[in-house]
Amino acid sequence: MPDSQKNNDQTVADVRSVLEAQAAAWNRGDIEGFMNGYERSDDITFISGDTVTRGWQTVTDRYKRNYDTREKMGTLAFSELDVKPISSFYAVGSGRFQLTRANDNPRGRFTLLLRRTAQGWRIVHDHTSSASS
Repeated sequence: MPDSQKNNDQTVADVRSVLEAQAAAWNRGDIEGFMNGYERSDDITFISGDTVTRGWQTVTDRYKRNYDTREKMGTLAFSELDVKPISSFYAVGSGRFQLTRANDNPRGRFTLLLRRTAQGWRIVHDHTSSASS
């Protein structure tokens, strides 16, 4: 197997590991742990609906405000994960999310731009869309 393919395979595995750790943290009720998947930077961007949120702390505060109880958090599952390395320092990831809660099951799709940092792969741009029905 060529080195570039091995590197790509490792990148895919590493990015998937970040997302799996995020889901596990979410399902423990640990928003700070979930946010470890994002680069701790004022430059990160989170887009959802018609709202753009910038900066790790601002995104963290948004999650804590919108999901302030375990009932609101529900159980998070990712599916249809697709990771494409685009350079040695960047990868694009996409997939579906679903929250399972007592009274509803929000779901949708996301596209992520991840950057390789000293701490490992981290999300620097997140565009998440909720399904309307």
